[in-house]
Amino acid sequence: MTNIQQLRQLPIEAIADRLGLRVTRHKSLCPFHDDHHASLSFSVRRNTYRCFVCDAKGGPIDLVMQHLHLPFIQACRWLANGSNIILDEYRPLSAIEPPKPFDASRYLRFFEKPFLNPQAQHFLFDQRHIDPRVVSWCRLTSWTDRNHNPWLQIPYFDNSWNLIGFQNRNLTPGALPRFRFPSGATCNIYNLPVTNLLRPGDELYITEGCSDCWAMLSSGHKAIAIPSATLLRPFDIALFNSLAQRGISFHMFPDRDLPGEKLFLQLRNMIPTLVRHDLPPHFKDYSEAYTAKLFSKG
Repeated sequence: MTNIQQLRQLPIEAIADRLGLRVTRHKSLCPFHDDHHASLSFSVRRNTYRCFVCDAKGGPIDLVMQHLHLPFIQACRWLANGSNIILDEYRPLSAIEPPKPFDASRYLRFFEKPFLNPQAQHFLFDQRHIDPRVVSWCRLTSWTDRNHNPWLQIPYFDNSWNLIGFQNRNLTPGALPRFRFPSGATCNIYNLPVTNLLRPGDELYITEGCSDCWAMLSSGHKAIAIPSATLLRPFDIALFNSLAQRGISFHMFPDRDLPGEKLFLQLRNMIPTLVRHDLPPHFKDYSEAYTAKLFSKG
């Protein structure tokens, strides 16, 4: 058995756990799209994973490559370093091609003059009832691919308005993949620029996805989004600590499901003062309740 074969036989769910995915009953939230309902499935018998929403699939090496944005050799080394497996094809770390960084200059122009095609307008304004001021603040834009599929582009900025990544959301009902991310994009915490508007005593709401964040902003609250599968970096934790020291209070409407509850508990361990708010009965997330006009617009 070659060492590469050994890596391919490492337990897929153990690899997922090492990557920070929370696996329950052979399922977890998919880190490759804006997932709220554990659509990533693991087959212990085949030692594979597959998302039936965005069609991400593969084995242990593929999971590391996709999740960490690593080339094949570097993904193998990451697995080997944590598994006491020595790779035959040893190459010094300096000789390994690093992951391709996100090149903001290639995409920044798309968000300087946002354009919403009819499908994006229908999705945001007719279906989600998002305030146009929120759409403008978030610099949402759209495009149409060569197969005539409309896409919504959702940019991620750091708190200085530097573009650090973006998410493409397919607006064609039932089309796959639903989400795409450019190589090297950093899509951890959404709407970081809002933290510059916070003043002592302000409330900051933490939501689970971009749609919930738009709804919360449209309700008149300051909000950020942290998808359930996100691994918070030391920088992110330091930001929360800094805001808490400035007198900012943190609030959350957890999604009415197991991942939502787990995210709330995870965040409360880092932010002991995090205030929980319960959604109205029969609504799964804040966006759904907002769309039903249970929360007023700002």
